[in-house]
Amino acid sequence: MAHPEKGSKKLLNAWAFYDWANSVYSLVIASAVFPIFYNKLIPEGEMLDVFGTSMKGTALISFVTAFAFLIVAFISPLLSGIADYAGNKKSFLKAFCYIGALSCIGLYWFDRDNLYWSLVCYLFGLVGFWGSLVFYNSYLPDIAYPEQQDAVSAKGYSLGYIGSMILLIFNLGMIMYPEVFGIDEGDGLKTAVMAMRYSFVSVGIWWILFSQYSYYHLPKGVRRNKVTRDVLLNGFRELRKVWLQLKENIELKRYLGAFFVYSMAVQTVMLAATYFGAEEINWPNEDAKSMGLIISILLIQLIAVAGALLTSKLSARIGNIKALIYINAVWAVICIGAWFVTEPAHFYVTAAFVGLVMGGIQSLSRSTYSKLLPETKDTASFFSFYDVTEKIGIVIGMLLYGAIDQALNSQRYSVVFLTVFFVVGIVLLLRVPKRKTTS
Repeated sequence: MAHPEKGSKKLLNAWAFYDWANSVYSLVIASAVFPIFYNKLIPEGEMLDVFGTSMKGTALISFVTAFAFLIVAFISPLLSGIADYAGNKKSFLKAFCYIGALSCIGLYWFDRDNLYWSLVCYLFGLVGFWGSLVFYNSYLPDIAYPEQQDAVSAKGYSLGYIGSMILLIFNLGMIMYPEVFGIDEGDGLKTAVMAMRYSFVSVGIWWILFSQYSYYHLPKGVRRNKVTRDVLLNGFRELRKVWLQLKENIELKRYLGAFFVYSMAVQTVMLAATYFGAEEINWPNEDAKSMGLIISILLIQLIAVAGALLTSKLSARIGNIKALIYINAVWAVICIGAWFVTEPAHFYVTAAFVGLVMGGIQSLSRSTYSKLLPETKDTASFFSFYDVTEKIGIVIGMLLYGAIDQALNSQRYSVVFLTVFFVVGIVLLLRVPKRKTTS
């Protein structure tokens, strides 16, 4: 079959459509429904006998998340090396898609009586999603010319946002009105939990089904080399080269240090927010909790778009580094304020502020990094280094969050502790030398 030519509208749309297919994982599983489901299965403060020790449910999921990101941080350079040199990106993209999607379907059987299998499904769902993104992103220069890449990347993001919102609203309908969908377990809580199990299956089916359009049109890739030991290690060699080059670029080195510190706190808050809301807020009843948490997630998603636009205007006016300092200050206030968040109204206000700074700090961090890159260097290697830095930060952040939650039996202490990272991030950002493009 002849594939559409590079830069053609059909090919660009096919690539962007994979975002529509896979973004349901990040919204429904990572952010919204699964954390609520997990809290219903393992209620607040309940301890589990797992891995030879007694562990709090929220601490356990933090540790498993950290381990999953550790796997992703390790395999990303391997996968990048294979993607660049072995060819056939489509096979790898499909493999990780199916691993992730089938693991989502496997969450249907998530149960505390079969906890190890359940956690394996959760872990491989995360690995499948992030692993597939390595190959998905690596397709961009193959399917689009440089002047098209920003627009098609934004289109992918938009499609992903719309698609995931549609499925989340459908799943919310199943959870709120199970009788319409023929779901009846004879008990309100059991019926809601069953509706959530069906929502996990819907994510896996949606992901597999809609990704087929992308697979049909995307080229296989140009096979250039067999996968040898050298190819496997190439990604790590590239990371080492970037590490050595950072010594000669004081601006980039200091900025990356600041990014590493504050990013671990940002990503941890985003991954743990729903678990915090489920355990630490005084909801009037279980139904109100489920609805309140999903409304909060939708609120964050909607405000994040406006937040990203406001942040871009702020950075244009005062410079990237100053804008990042102000945003980190807002994050620090949010983390301190979390100690006093006890009622649903408090949580909604906090969610709105999180949305305001969430989209902005992510987009501005990446664009600032891009502006500081040396002109003559390999940008792909630098961005691979950026991604690995971010994922290792998530590992450390989630481990610390889980450890504090386990030791002090409250996520409030964990969130307040993250303030330290934002304050240190501000101090490190102040040390980045001024440059016209970022100051």
